[in-house]
Amino acid sequence: MRAKRSLALGAAALMLSLAGCSGAGTGKAVPENAGEATTAAPSADRTAWVFDVVAKMSLEEKVGQLFVPTFASRQDAEQKIKKYHVGGLIYFPDNARSPQQTARLSNALQRASKIPLLLAVDEEQGLVTRLSYVTRFPGNMALGATAKPQTAREAAKVIGTELRAVGINQNYAPVADVNVNPANPVIGVRSFGSDPGLVSLMLGGALQGYRDAGVAATVKHFPGHGDTDTDSHTGLPVIRHSRAEWERLDAPPFRAAIAQGVDAIMTAHIVMPGLDDSGDPATLSQAVLTGLLRKELGYRGVVVTDSLSMAGARTRYGAEQAAVRAVQAGADQLLMPPDLAGAHAAVLAAVRDGRISQRRLEESVTRILRLKAERGLFGDVQVDPARAGQVIGSAAHRAVARRVAEQSITLVRNRGGLLPLAGRRVHVTGPHAQALAAALRRRGVETAASPAAADVTVLTAVDGGSGVAAQVAALAGRPLVFAALGSPYDLAYATRAQAALAAYSSSAPSLEALAEVMTGRVKPTGRLPVEVRGYRFGHGLTF
Repeated sequence: MRAKRSLALGAAALMLSLAGCSGAGTGKAVPENAGEATTAAPSADRTAWVFDVVAKMSLEEKVGQLFVPTFASRQDAEQKIKKYHVGGLIYFPDNARSPQQTARLSNALQRASKIPLLLAVDEEQGLVTRLSYVTRFPGNMALGATAKPQTAREAAKVIGTELRAVGINQNYAPVADVNVNPANPVIGVRSFGSDPGLVSLMLGGALQGYRDAGVAATVKHFPGHGDTDTDSHTGLPVIRHSRAEWERLDAPPFRAAIAQGVDAIMTAHIVMPGLDDSGDPATLSQAVLTGLLRKELGYRGVVVTDSLSMAGARTRYGAEQAAVRAVQAGADQLLMPPDLAGAHAAVLAAVRDGRISQRRLEESVTRILRLKAERGLFGDVQVDPARAGQVIGSAAHRAVARRVAEQSITLVRNRGGLLPLAGRRVHVTGPHAQALAAALRRRGVETAASPAAADVTVLTAVDGGSGVAAQVAALAGRPLVFAALGSPYDLAYATRAQAALAAYSSSAPSLEALAEVMTGRVKPTGRLPVEVRGYRFGHGLTF
């Protein structure tokens, strides 16, 4: 560990580092307390030295701080650090293969950069997970089914602790979208639920958990992606909420996150005419990012775009101008431009010809450096690869995942007391049938090879939609348990099943938890975090 220096000496040393003089370790200055992740929102007093750092940076270095590209290899990443002075990088499975390898790579990348990097990942858990080796949790909707913010906090602390152990210091999570559209193709179970109050409550717990772990959290997708039937990866969704509807449905979680001092907010590539009638997606809308988010809601932290490689960002203006317009609108970090060289050149040109003012650029750079300082990145950012392997997947972390999954299982129907399954021969069919059958056998249940040879059939589905009805009908006439391993909206099509449950996830912890509940070893306590046709929000049974 490097010795901490005084605030003034630390700022001066960093300025020298930016000019090419390196200090101890990584060559980064260490202002007093800068190595400590704090629990407070960014403070101008604690980070006043950042203004001096920004003033000493070249134009190219300032522009580079805005970019968070992907990278194919260590060599590729180091080239982007050297050539474009990028402020961050995002991990994907191809470059994060094991805890030890990721930790060593993070260390190398931080050593290569004069200014510490925000090394980020999309590790929401559930449907969106990038690191194959971390402790596996069900997604947000399963957490919403527990209705316990402390549970969300515990889960986020585990996730954040494992990320920090491999040198990842920013997570593009948690999702703040309120999923009010059952047909939403891009959010769904990534949301905590359909009630703004529940989402706000659970979001607050998750944010505190990430802060406990010392990882920068990023709530998304502002101004709200919960009521769309178009995927912004492939198109440009239009959400026709009025301003009043936005205030009631979409805004509460973002307001709660801002009040809690959230580190970063990610934009959505959606058009919401009730907030901006220009036709621009929110990512490129000054009315939304500056007028609404900054001025009306009072947000002072970092704004990061959703991936600029997505169709929703590029449809109207093209990739390079999308980067320029995002900065003009009020974004700070430009995530995953499809062509880093082109986007960097476009933003640089826009600053030089005055379309982006120096003041506007420096506002973003200052916010980014403050975030790095507040999360302790100007201290010792090197991690221990051996320790990473011990922290990740520990027994204590697996126990938290197991507890979260068990608390989430929601029993919505149990006609005739079909559950628990004690003393019955069971046939399991549908997605993940083998894994669930094995989990039941480990709990003493005898399984059968066909419905005819069983006393009870268990049918599983993962986002089966209306097709579930036909599957249920084909098995009617015998005792049937239906288990939704993905979207709980599948429950609406399984009304002919005598018993029905929602697990919200097909992850190993969720399958094990489902087996625990179905065998009566754990009582179901989950409650529906969304309204499903035939079931009210908050519905749940036990036995």
